Amino acid sequence: MPDTHAPAVPPTPPVPLAALLAREDLALRQIAGPPAEGIVIHWAHTSEMADPYPYLLGGELLLTAGVHVPAAGSDGGPPSSSDVESLGDYFDGYVSRIVAAGGAALGFGLAPVHDTVPRALVAACDAYELPLLEVPPQTTFSGVARAVWQLMAQARLAELRRTTEAQQSLAAAASRPDPVPSVLRQLAQRLGGWAVLYGPDGTRIAAAGRAPEDEVREALEALAGVVRPTRAQAPTSAADTAAGTHLAAYALGTGQGFVLAVATAHREPGDHTIASVAAVLLSLLTGEHQSGAGAARSSALVRLLLGAPPEDVAPLVGGERWLVVHARPDAQVPDAVAASALGAALGSPLVDLAHDVVRVLVPADREPAPQPGWTLGVSAAVAPHEWRSADTRAARALARARATRTALVRHGDRPGLDDLVPGAEAAAHARAVLAPIAANPALTDTLRAWLSLHGSWDRTAVALAVHRNTVRQRIARCATLLDADLDDPDVRMELWFALKHL
Repeated sequence: MPDTHAPAVPPTPPVPLAALLAREDLALRQIAGPPAEGIVIHWAHTSEMADPYPYLLGGELLLTAGVHVPAAGSDGGPPSSSDVESLGDYFDGYVSRIVAAGGAALGFGLAPVHDTVPRALVAACDAYELPLLEVPPQTTFSGVARAVWQLMAQARLAELRRTTEAQQSLAAAASRPDPVPSVLRQLAQRLGGWAVLYGPDGTRIAAAGRAPEDEVREALEALAGVVRPTRAQAPTSAADTAAGTHLAAYALGTGQGFVLAVATAHREPGDHTIASVAAVLLSLLTGEHQSGAGAARSSALVRLLLGAPPEDVAPLVGGERWLVVHARPDAQVPDAVAASALGAALGSPLVDLAHDVVRVLVPADREPAPQPGWTLGVSAAVAPHEWRSADTRAARALARARATRTALVRHGDRPGLDDLVPGAEAAAHARAVLAPIAANPALTDTLRAWLSLHGSWDRTAVALAVHRNTVRQRIARCATLLDADLDDPDVRMELWFALKHL
């Protein structure tokens, strides 16, 4: 049956018992039980309890000096046959409890209680196939535990290095022109096995690596059916074995029923992490192109590039009215990951990353809220044919938000006095009034920001990311070219009206 639960062992990197025996400074010697090759330990624990079962998690190297062992030959003479039989029964019960608790090995110290390892203990360990190590007098239990910790640290470092390299190679594969086959090839190479992607109907879409025998392939297909989200409470991953081959299946997070499955001859630390990274990448690759929303967005983009008007394209991505959001992070220049995360937080995948500003096109029914670490400017709700003007208004709202150190500023959407003047006449008036500075965007942008911030030099400098003296020089230049008194509120009102229609 598929195993969907982790084994009951401590969450630490396994350490080969053979590696511990190879430490010359410890001088450990195996004297009973199966060969150390293939046996791993997860911890080292010291206990002198006659029944250590309640204190073991599983996978430990249990260390004991035999303080708990009943004394034999208490009259000073050699142990009698009844003493030997009693010790045999004692050690039989002792070792059986260690094995029942999942202990991986037993280390017996030769000092200070015992000069030799009791023969009855050796016999019991052989009978229950528990590796028994002889710990010499000069080796302390704390030294053995420290050696285990050191080996664990080395194992963890090797595991992290392996998974990091695998993540980098999988990410590079996902950016290739054939991303799905490339990711599968890289995964099969990293795990040394066979990787296959199953579709929602169970058909094999792509595979990489050396294909296993039919029995293993059939078992892998069955395991993929266990995690496919066609039934309630299906697990997201499952593991099993078939013909000595380790199997694992991962449901992709697309909701479409895709499943990644792998078959490997050996299961190494980090395999699950590496396969999980591949599953995430394949989820993105299959989800975007296979989902209806992704296909619709692609179609909308193609139609726009081919000249379709925005109002004809908008129904493909949902919504009749839209908000344009401009955002800047408070700490650093935004990257693709941060931009995608912001889009997800605002409820829209329509994200554009510029040099220092992220723009998001959001359906009007998803009201943007302030986002930690971001400054946002939001346009009024508009129809698709007004997207361009809404983009300009969102940029102005962002500039005002940054200047006033406000997390989110919305551009007003209620009717204003400028709505009383026909658009063509307002535009003609704006061109006439601003003709002396219209060819210089630096002057018009500075004048617009300065007027919107009520003539504040410092706030305008912050909004434009320039020095306050630069703002003063530009405003003085505007006053000269326009031959206007910028301290006159009527002049300011006329210039603001003109700038809105320029």
